Amino acid sequence: MRLKSSLNILICPLEWGLGHAARMIPVARQLKAMGHNLIIGSGEEHLALFRSELPDLTYIDFTGFKPHYSRFFPQYITLFLKTPLLIYCTISEHFRLKKIIRRYAIDIIISDNRFGLWNKNITSVYVTHMPRIPMPKPFRFMEIIGILFHRAVIKRYTLCFIPDLPGDLNLTGRLSHGVILPENVRFVGILSRFTGDKGLKPANMQEFRHSTVILSGPEPQRGILKQLLMNLLKDQEPPTVILEGRPDLKKDPSRSGNIICYNHLCAVDMAELIKRSDFIISRSGYTTIMELISLKCSAMLIPTPGQTEQEYLAEYLSEKGWFSSISQGKLKETFRLTGNSAKWSEEIEIQSCILLKNALEELLEKHHKKNQSKESGKKTKPDLLRIM
Repeated sequence: MRLKSSLNILICPLEWGLGHAARMIPVARQLKAMGHNLIIGSGEEHLALFRSELPDLTYIDFTGFKPHYSRFFPQYITLFLKTPLLIYCTISEHFRLKKIIRRYAIDIIISDNRFGLWNKNITSVYVTHMPRIPMPKPFRFMEIIGILFHRAVIKRYTLCFIPDLPGDLNLTGRLSHGVILPENVRFVGILSRFTGDKGLKPANMQEFRHSTVILSGPEPQRGILKQLLMNLLKDQEPPTVILEGRPDLKKDPSRSGNIICYNHLCAVDMAELIKRSDFIISRSGYTTIMELISLKCSAMLIPTPGQTEQEYLAEYLSEKGWFSSISQGKLKETFRLTGNSAKWSEEIEIQSCILLKNALEELLEKHHKKNQSKESGKKTKPDLLRIM
């Protein structure tokens, strides 16, 4: 049987902040370099981010569950109350996927944390960095429910990619380590849109001393943090650049006093702006952490209130000495701005390149074996009929 040299690969990130889309960019970039056709399915904000980095792919509207934070309740309570909606969206997108597979002749599906995007006839990948969903300490005994649920989801897929490193040199701690993982799980190293494309040069942006705030995550908490930081930093030197993370809005910067706001910058310009910063403040979203490490930058992490994953990551990584952290509730107090440089082990980048390459090669091999098995089955049936 002649194998297809160019496959149609559908990538669908969860619409929970831009991080899920951003970490799929290096995966898409590498698969594209291998000669495959990439189709990106998501909501408009995520598609806008992909278009800004990889404009020549195929883009389709394939929205899914889009959670929102509450101003008053912790995130885990808000999500619990929205469980019926999550179940409905999961079932709905599972059946919508069948139509997309037929229409675009999909060969492989890569789903970043979207539970329903598997199909028994298609090679599929599930991407997550937390097989263990963390709970507040009083409810930690309930984590086993999330572990078992996630195991059931992971087993529906051909492979599960965890964007982290195995062993002690890891970023996720107990979120993906110290838990029994299904056999189809593979660690793929850190995923950052700032890796690869080393030949690209930043635009001629004016160089000036500045600090940087990286906003991320859904509203209303994104806006709450922005206003808090603007009140604290508006009179401080050097000026502060706020990266809003809104690729669907106009690109021109706006200025108010010592605050400069960019709705969006392409990856090359954003990387240069971050690396030249005197000081960096960001949420402790996992993709933001991976991207900062890929740039060899540290930051003050401010976890989203009530989001247990971010609270754990901020605590875990500050204990390692890789980042500092402060709770959002303490921002009313004066905090000291320190430098952003950090020395990360070169092994993180070296291992990440190897792990992702190996995982993608295994994925393609499994797809070809699955196709060979299908073709063998088709050829065997007529023979059996003749024998009978």
